[in-house]
Amino acid sequence: NENGVPSDFKYLPLIESNFRNDVSPAGAVGFWQFVEGTARIYHLEVNAEVDERYNIEKSTQAACTFLKNSKEQLGSWTLAAASYNLGLPAMKQRVSDQKTNNFYEMYFNPETSRYIFRMLALKIIFSNPKRAGFNIKAEDLYQPYKYKVVEVDTGIGSIADFAAQYNLKYKHIKILNTWLREAKLTNREHKKYQIKILETN
Repeated sequence: NENGVPSDFKYLPLIESNFRNDVSPAGAVGFWQFVEGTARIYHLEVNAEVDERYNIEKSTQAACTFLKNSKEQLGSWTLAAASYNLGLPAMKQRVSDQKTNNFYEMYFNPETSRYIFRMLALKIIFSNPKRAGFNIKAEDLYQPYKYKVVEVDTGIGSIADFAAQYNLKYKHIKILNTWLREAKLTNREHKKYQIKILETN
């Protein structure tokens, strides 16, 4: 909502990736499943050491920008959501070819046709899991990590040594910073990076 995107879009990465930092057969990465070209268009850094498609906050911001841009060009949030699956240029072509911008009057491939309904089904289930047949107890849920954020604008020769400064191990940095793809961060340009430091007590 703070990005101007309806809150129901929180179900979109659930159908894209099941909230996992997976890589698809097409090379789409992270919760929001960005391919490299699209990631760069939306200002996500992608290289051997840093891949911001794995950064939940930055990739979410990029996805919101994509969705707002799609809504502005297509006229509805429904088509914007479907264009996340189909691609914006392809959706614009469908609108032109079919002479309608009403998703429910349009013909799509099976995956795009079901995309909106998958989002709606997940909204129904997650809004009232018990009514949908899921008896989830508090102890069944993952608890959020406690962390602080440290800003770094220099290189890190060793992530393990960096972790040790906070009495942590390499894995404690990687758990919350999966966008760090190597055991070091060269950072010759002195960019500012926000690194989450896991609080273990």
